[in-house]
Amino acid sequence: MIIATFYSSTLNCSIFFWQYDLPPAHTIVLKPGENMASQYYLEMQENFKNNNKSREFPAHSAKVHSVAWSCDGRRLASGSFDKTASVFVLEKDRLVKENNYRGHGDSVDQLCWHPTNPDLFVTASGDKTIRIWDVRTTKCIATVNTKGENINICWSPDGQTIAVGNKDDVVTFIDAKTHRSRAEEQFKFEVNEISWNNDNDMFFLTNGNGCINILSYPELKPIQSINAHPSNCICIKFDPTGKYFATGSADALVSLWDVEELVCVRCFSRLDWPVRTLSFSNDGKMLASASEDHFIDIAEVETGEKLWEVQCESPTFTVAWHPKRPLLAYACDDKDGKYDSNREAGTVKLFGLPNDS
Repeated sequence: MIIATFYSSTLNCSIFFWQYDLPPAHTIVLKPGENMASQYYLEMQENFKNNNKSREFPAHSAKVHSVAWSCDGRRLASGSFDKTASVFVLEKDRLVKENNYRGHGDSVDQLCWHPTNPDLFVTASGDKTIRIWDVRTTKCIATVNTKGENINICWSPDGQTIAVGNKDDVVTFIDAKTHRSRAEEQFKFEVNEISWNNDNDMFFLTNGNGCINILSYPELKPIQSINAHPSNCICIKFDPTGKYFATGSADALVSLWDVEELVCVRCFSRLDWPVRTLSFSNDGKMLASASEDHFIDIAEVETGEKLWEVQCESPTFTVAWHPKRPLLAYACDDKDGKYDSNREAGTVKLFGLPNDS
């Protein structure tokens, strides 16, 4: 057996190649371009052959910036440039609109659900507030004023804290019960997406210099700065198992990182435009990534192989796997061509529906 290792300083990645000398009786002959597929790969390929239908659902009067599933997978929320949030209920293979949430004075740029309570979600807006909503009352239960135009938001895994980042690179940590600020950090670099790790003891930021900055939590002391990409590092997501996290960059690459070792284990390079959004499947074995390319790439995490490709007619801003099944919600920069080619469609879409639905 021969093992060769190559190291890329640009991406901080080690790439391994294995060559096995198999006895003749066990020789495997692959056709040109053919790969040894895992059982999971074959099963999901078969699944998507029978379930590759996408459907769109009217949601907003303008561009949809963010989609997210409740922890139980029963509801999908979306936030839009039209200053509202919408919530849908998933019924079999379709989304039924439940409510529209008004109150923000500017675009809703991002939203997320409480990690364990399927009734609560929070929205971040350019109006310098965040709002917490309860789907049981259809009302805003808290409005928290912040110092800047908010663009990123996340809820801590223990449900106790909400972190919101604004255009001035300030991240504010808000107590989810008292709705008061616990801490505020001003950074000297462009802060993009933010996230806790699954263990709730580290806080991650992607920045405009291509780095991943890691802080201890709740101390917020710098632990490490990783040179992850040669250009702007835009988005970050942790997989549900806690084994990996992924980052997407303006260099059109997605990099996969080992949480324990903090080393890059794999890169995905099928997109040609800056990677805007990422999502891991509920089992952590698939990774969806999207950009201005007119497709969403679905990769098998452990091999990097392309598992499927979801065709789109325009750039995709947000993707989110369902927390219990291989169903992908997403939103694109679609136009309503029926009446006005410049009017934004404001739809949310589902991929992974049965072909005969």
